[in-house]
Amino acid sequence: MADDVDDQELRVWRNARIATMAGDAPGLGLIERGALAARGGRIVHVGVDDEMPAEYRDARSIDCEGRLITPGLVDCHTHLVWAGNRANEFEMRLAGASYEEVARSGGGIVSSVRSLRQASEEQLVAETLPRLDALIAEGATTVEIKSGYGLDLESEAKTLRAARSLAETRSVSIRTTLLAAHALPPEFAGDKDGYISRVVDEILPAIAAEGLADAVDGFCEGIAFSPEQIARVFDAARAFGLPVKLHADQLSNLGGAALAARYGALSADHVEYTDEAGAAAMARAGTVAVLLPGAFYFIRETKKPPVDLFRAQGVPMAIATDCNPGTSPLTSLLLTMNMAATLFRLTVDECLLGVTRHAARALGLDDVGVLAPGKMADLAIWNVERPAELVYRMGFNPLHQRIWRAK
Repeated sequence: MADDVDDQELRVWRNARIATMAGDAPGLGLIERGALAARGGRIVHVGVDDEMPAEYRDARSIDCEGRLITPGLVDCHTHLVWAGNRANEFEMRLAGASYEEVARSGGGIVSSVRSLRQASEEQLVAETLPRLDALIAEGATTVEIKSGYGLDLESEAKTLRAARSLAETRSVSIRTTLLAAHALPPEFAGDKDGYISRVVDEILPAIAAEGLADAVDGFCEGIAFSPEQIARVFDAARAFGLPVKLHADQLSNLGGAALAARYGALSADHVEYTDEAGAAAMARAGTVAVLLPGAFYFIRETKKPPVDLFRAQGVPMAIATDCNPGTSPLTSLLLTMNMAATLFRLTVDECLLGVTRHAARALGLDDVGVLAPGKMADLAIWNVERPAELVYRMGFNPLHQRIWRAK
C-alpha cells in the first residue's frame, strides 16, 4: 500500500528530466531541468524548474538528481486473473502444434475455463497478486484486466470481482473489461449463436447491473466468433452505455478492425492482419491500435501488424503485455517495449507513448498517461540518462520510484 501521506500536502519533484507525453505531438514532450508539483493526487504544475511559481518553490521538495520522470505506465490489455498455468501447451507448440491445433484439441482458452471455474475468488486474487506486483515493480500505475476464462455468469462475475478487489490491496488503478465473448464454453459445443444469446441476454445485463465492467470486449476470429456475432454483443453493450474493444485480425482478416471502428471502439487489439481499409476506418473513428508483441513472439507468429499503415493513417498505437496463461505469460512492460521495437520496428518515442498516453486512450482515460496540470499524479522515476534506455535494455529494471496519486 501507499505510504501514509497527507492527500492535501503539496509535493514537489525538482531537478528532473520530465517526459510529459502531453498534447497531440508525436514526441515525448521532454522538459530539461524540470519540476513537477502535485496536491490532492493531481498535478498542479509541471515545467522548467526556474519558471516554477514561488508558492511551489518554497514547498518541501524531492531532489530527483537529474533522473527521468515519465507518467506511470499503463498496461491496457491483460487477462491477469486466471488459475493454474498452461505450460503443457507451450510444450505442444514447441513440438510443432499451431495455436488453432492446441485450441481444437481441448487446450487453449477452454483449458483455462476449467481451472477458473474450480477456483474461488480468494484463490484467484492470491494467484494474480504476484503477476500484478511484477507490473507494479516496473512502474505500472494503471492496469486493465479482462474476464473471459469463466464463460458463464457466475465465473465471469467472479473474475471481475477478483480484479476489482486487487485495487483494495495495492496502490494501483484497475480497469475491468467483460470478455464473455472470448471462446465457446464446452456446454455450448457447436452452438456459437446460442452462447452469444446467453452473453447478450444474461451475462452482459447482469454484469452491467452490478457495475463490474468498464468496457466490453470480444474475440473476432475463425476459432472464436464471427463479425455478426460480435456485432450482437456490441449492440447490447451500447444499450447499457458500455464502451467496446475488440480482439481483431489476429490470425486472419475478418474485418475486425473495421467492425470495431464502426462501433467507435476504444481499441482494436492484435491487428496483425488489418488491411488499409481497416486502418483507415480506425483512424476516422479514433480507435487505438493495441499491439501485443508478447503474443506474437510466444506463439511464433510471422505476420506483423501493419505499423506503416497505422503511421500513414494517423492511428495511435498502444502496446501492452497481453498477460495471459496461454499465449503471452508476460508481466513486463519494459520487455514489451523492447519487443515492440525489435519485432515491430516501433521507435523509442512510439514505444513510450504506447505505454502511457496512447495506452490510456485505449482505456478511454484522459487523466492518466500524461503529465500536465489537472492530471493524476501517477509518476515513474527512472535511473536512466536517456528515454531510449527504457526500451533498449532487456531483463533490467531501472525504476527508482513509483508514485501513485502523488503518494
